[in-house]
Amino acid sequence: MNTTQRATSPIHRPLGVEHPYAASADQLVPPVPLAGEPLAVGAVLPGASSMQVEVAWADGAREVRSMVVAGEAGAEAVALAGGDGHLGAAQAAALAVPDAWTCTLPALPSGPGTYRLLADGVAVTDWFGLDPAGWRHASDDLVRDHGASVGRLVPGSVELLAGTGPAVRLRFALRLGAGDHVVGFGERFDAVDQRGRRPDSVVFEQYKSQGDVGRTYLPMPFAHVIGADGAGWGFHVRTARRVWFDVGATDPERMVVEVDLGHGAPEVDLGVYDGSPTEVLTAFLDEAGRASELPSWVLRLWASGNEWNTQREVTAQIERHLAEDIPVGVVVIEAWSDEEGFAVWRDARYRPRTDGSVHVAADFDHPSDGAWPDPAAMVRELHDQGVRVVLWQIPLLGSGDGLGVETTAEVALMAERGYAVREADGSAYHNRGWWFPDALMPDFTNPAARRWWQDRHRWLVRDLGVDGFKTDGGEHAWGRDLRYADGSRGDEGNNRYPVEYAAAFGELMAQEGAAPVTFSRAGYTGSQAHGLYWAGDENSTWEAFRHSLNAGITAAACGIVYWGWDIAGFSGPVPDVELYLRASAASTFLPVMQYHSEFNHHRRPLRDRTPWNIAELHGDDRVVPVFRGFAQLRERLQDYLAEAARTAVRTDRPLLRGLFFDWPGDAEAWRHPGEFLCGDDLLVHPVTEPGATTWTTWLPAGQWVDVWSGERLDGGAEVTRDVPLEVVPVYCRVEAWPRLAPVFEDRA
Repeated sequence: MNTTQRATSPIHRPLGVEHPYAASADQLVPPVPLAGEPLAVGAVLPGASSMQVEVAWADGAREVRSMVVAGEAGAEAVALAGGDGHLGAAQAAALAVPDAWTCTLPALPSGPGTYRLLADGVAVTDWFGLDPAGWRHASDDLVRDHGASVGRLVPGSVELLAGTGPAVRLRFALRLGAGDHVVGFGERFDAVDQRGRRPDSVVFEQYKSQGDVGRTYLPMPFAHVIGADGAGWGFHVRTARRVWFDVGATDPERMVVEVDLGHGAPEVDLGVYDGSPTEVLTAFLDEAGRASELPSWVLRLWASGNEWNTQREVTAQIERHLAEDIPVGVVVIEAWSDEEGFAVWRDARYRPRTDGSVHVAADFDHPSDGAWPDPAAMVRELHDQGVRVVLWQIPLLGSGDGLGVETTAEVALMAERGYAVREADGSAYHNRGWWFPDALMPDFTNPAARRWWQDRHRWLVRDLGVDGFKTDGGEHAWGRDLRYADGSRGDEGNNRYPVEYAAAFGELMAQEGAAPVTFSRAGYTGSQAHGLYWAGDENSTWEAFRHSLNAGITAAACGIVYWGWDIAGFSGPVPDVELYLRASAASTFLPVMQYHSEFNHHRRPLRDRTPWNIAELHGDDRVVPVFRGFAQLRERLQDYLAEAARTAVRTDRPLLRGLFFDWPGDAEAWRHPGEFLCGDDLLVHPVTEPGATTWTTWLPAGQWVDVWSGERLDGGAEVTRDVPLEVVPVYCRVEAWPRLAPVFEDRA
């Protein structure tokens, strides 16, 4: 019998969709079966509720049929949807699977075997191979370069996870001192100090609540280890494959590092660096690459809303800023394109191209009654008003039914020419995620594909004068066996994808003589060299506010210079007045100050995060003038911030800097993780709790000036000040005060 033609059409894939955190309904759990441990087998089997479904496990000549355990699969995946918001519904719909069936096999024996599914006693799948793995001790020499810093590797801690075939993972332990603090691992929302936690390094689109679940868009297998006496070292696991860390959570004297070997050799290349946090960061950036200085206009206020989806609306919003005397430097236009190929303005009329050739501005006619009647004139007018234009992007092509003629042809071209990321069988990979599902992803490691993708967007820069691209997404590559043109597979290429994506758009800008301005949420080691970053999708809550500050401080500790977040969160009901103004105050002193709001189907009340919308919804006339004061202060800070960014690029001392960089041996610096330096001279302590009327800040050694009162204060102590909504505690080094006093004295 040809089992693949049975009417029930079962779906079982040992690795499922390879969601990094949740089991899909059709996979093995755990995906690497372990000898002596139970194994759950999942399948999508239409009609399973009316059939006797079994898993047959063959061990040599012996066949054992398991007991069926009925149940619904995918609940863990659905829980990742994130709650309120249009993307939450999309995720839940994509991950909820009917006709899901699971059963659990008893403890697996050692040695290889096979299994298959049966329904009513009839085989409905072919046999699948299974090689249960186990941990075994290995030579310390498999961790290479650990000798760069004596005594860090715990002798005898190296182990390999393997069955009868090649090892699939390697783990080892690094020593942790009793007072050590561990900071890094890329952008981390849950805490600045990761001691006692279990981070990992996989690029992932966690829709909101990142700090609750410890996941991030921008991981790196790099961290600082800073002792109680201030002595420090750091390490970098030199791999793009997934790495798991147990940072003293199980054994407080050890940091256990577990590395996916994928299809690579059973060894790990570990960089270890001694020195201060700055010296450690310099050593790491010598390998990873570092930021270049961007034009100072990126340091002005950025404004956007996902429902600013017409030329009239964008123009009106900018005019409202100017009328309110709120200076704005950048507008991000998200909902501008046809959202098929992300290179054509919605409503544009043009002759479709089906041969892969690219457009110029003259190809398009923009109807006067359309959404964007004259994009070129709009960009010119915005430039005349001193406002730069950044257009939203996503690295996907074609999703859903009813694609246009041109997009359909481009999808076929990508598949035929090898421009798309590929499956193991050579076919084009279709996005397995919930956002633009089934779309193709351009392979930016293929020079021809990279150039073609750039050329599709080139007219926007060359003909219209667009100033940059919001390179959203980048987390859509799921699967360890995906194939990239540079020879890498998904186990190492997927984490690198957002790095290459941002680099490709930065190259496009540079080729056209413009600054390489990209604005990304996803990244990995190497992202330091490519543009600006924001914290991704977040709720409008106080908790998300606190988590976002953690994310900025940790990302900066890993070499990200230009970083910001969506002021007071972008998702869900609009924030209350207090949260909005406290968040605006904090953002005034972050490398990127910007607000944004999620698409809400234009339902009333609008969820725009403009200050006037917040004021109108809450009936509070304080909002606009207080926000105006912060925006105008930001303008006056531009020269200071530009110099701070220049210094960060030159010296590797972060622009946004946790206090541990400058006072690593002072225990008080670690007890105040919510404080940070903005450049070398300003210490900022955002108010992150509702209802606060006073706020206590620890001032490090030295002399400081309260920038709002001019009062001189001695450091090495805590100070408390009143914090009305128009005040965020900021203290200036006394030696810099003569230069910076006018910035604060001129505040309206």
